[in-house]
Amino acid sequence: MAACGLDFGTSNTTLGIGAGDRPVLVPLEGTHRTLPSAIFFAPGREAQIGRAAIEAYVEGTPGRLMRALKSVLGSALIEETTPVGRERIRFRDVIARYLTLVKARGEAEAGVDLDTVVHGRPVHFVDNDPAGDRKAEDTLRQIAESIGFRHVRFQYEPIAAALEYERMVTSEEIALIADIGGGTSDFSIVRLSPERHRRDERADDILANDGIRIGGTDFDRNLSLGAVMPLLGLGSPMKRADLSVPNAYFHDLATWSSINRLYNSKTLREIDEVVRDAARPELVTRLRTVVEAERGHSLAMAVEGAKIAASDAGTGTVDLEWVESGLAAAVDRGRLAGHTEDLARRMAQRIDRCLAQAGLSADRIDALFLTGGSTGLPHVRAALTACVPTARVVDGDTFGSVGLGLTLEAARLAA
Repeated sequence: MAACGLDFGTSNTTLGIGAGDRPVLVPLEGTHRTLPSAIFFAPGREAQIGRAAIEAYVEGTPGRLMRALKSVLGSALIEETTPVGRERIRFRDVIARYLTLVKARGEAEAGVDLDTVVHGRPVHFVDNDPAGDRKAEDTLRQIAESIGFRHVRFQYEPIAAALEYERMVTSEEIALIADIGGGTSDFSIVRLSPERHRRDERADDILANDGIRIGGTDFDRNLSLGAVMPLLGLGSPMKRADLSVPNAYFHDLATWSSINRLYNSKTLREIDEVVRDAARPELVTRLRTVVEAERGHSLAMAVEGAKIAASDAGTGTVDLEWVESGLAAAVDRGRLAGHTEDLARRMAQRIDRCLAQAGLSADRIDALFLTGGSTGLPHVRAALTACVPTARVVDGDTFGSVGLGLTLEAARLAA
């Protein structure tokens, strides 16, 4: 039995193999261990994934880019079809095509056929909907089986991160694991030690587990709606008194998984009508430019880049020169926090719920282990650390901790 750990994330994917206590994430694109969760369909060509998919789109190759694929799990979209060239395919089949290529690359690196997978999953695919949550896991299981995995197991992503962190601990401690990914934020409180790490059954060591469907793409969305979409007409008035420009177009354009909905002639005709009736038609004309050129993903990537720049360096810019000469949106840390502080607050509330679930006070937490890209946002980090102010803060492998933990569990299954 050849087993792997597969962290299919909203933003990035990793695949790991290994034996015993030595997990390894294999390169999935050149020397890169992480693969952007993106797929590009070009007419008459095989689908491209990862950075190559994004590059093909940015270079203007005719075709269809899809990102944040995982976010449709648990939603009605999973069974819907989307146009790809001259055919329409279901979103679940898009995910299957992406994961088929990921599996093939992992097998090429490992030199063996992989028949067993430990799949990572968020604590909740869907908030407050147990039936939807079960459906999402069942769908992902069916996809995994359809692409050749005979044995499929699931592990909560924060628990997987805890297994990876536990390799570093030298004595028993209680750790709060915070995994802030692209689509979800997941938290676990776990009792860890070198001795416990060798046990196969760890249910008694999991003291609390919770999560919320908020992640990095939601920060992108809120920042886009707050700082960029007003430049394209969001919130601007119509000629008719007391009416504003319809906001559905802007919400779709700001949401990674919904961007492609706009790319059809019907939407363009509707936007033309809005331009005609808008009090400031020049703003809505910019929206039309983006939609007609099918550059929504370019806009989303620019927003994501400005978010990262503002987080790391204090300031960032969304360059919209290609929409209109001289057009840009400036973003700094204050503006980023202002547009997304509610998301950080809601994440922190889940930590309070975990503490209550575990029956622990905040000062009983020895370590706060952080993983996932959005833990780098200063106001998110501040919100999380404020919940357990006496805990030691440990930064994990930002994009690899979950995958490494899943690989540890896969190695145990294969032993």
